[in-house]
Amino acid sequence: MPMSTLLIATTNPGKLREVGAILGGLRVSLVTLNEFPELPEPVEGADSFEGNARIKALHYAELTGLWTLADDSGLEVDALGGAPGVHSARFAGPQRDDAANNAKLVAMLEGVPLAKRTARFRCVVALANADGVVTTAEGTIEGLILDEPRGENGFGYDPHFFVPEHSQTTAEMSPEKKNRLSHRGSAVAAIRPRVAERLGG
Repeated sequence: MPMSTLLIATTNPGKLREVGAILGGLRVSLVTLNEFPELPEPVEGADSFEGNARIKALHYAELTGLWTLADDSGLEVDALGGAPGVHSARFAGPQRDDAANNAKLVAMLEGVPLAKRTARFRCVVALANADGVVTTAEGTIEGLILDEPRGENGFGYDPHFFVPEHSQTTAEMSPEKKNRLSHRGSAVAAIRPRVAERLGG
């Protein structure tokens, strides 16, 4: 039986590693947007993670004819009214610079005590083919925002996102542990059975 192809709608190598680890064992060949550099980006104009994940998945499925798994995820900080939220990747500007995003986040939380720096990572993944979005799944992880970065394993806001129950930031966790606990790990694990059902287990 030939292996099915699933497009992971990202150019981020860290995200591909996470998704690939969770989908391991399926008869699915993963490709990314790096293999389709000519494709235009969708306009992610929704005001929710689910809305943007759906837009992205359907956009790339229609353009490539491939089954597509897309996610939209970000950080919600309670002291900032849920910001940066859907604007997490571009929090400090369109260049999507992790260091700049983290610097802005820490600056905005200056003077806020740690106990009031509650936050969560939220992720919604959507699976689509050219006919439409088949299913979505969501995952979250709760934590606190630290001023000083800790850990080398993550990307994005991971070095500042501290999970009290594990006494680690998500950047200090091993990839295997982060996949078990993270918002993206939870969402991809939840959608994995549908990927297997549609593309072959």
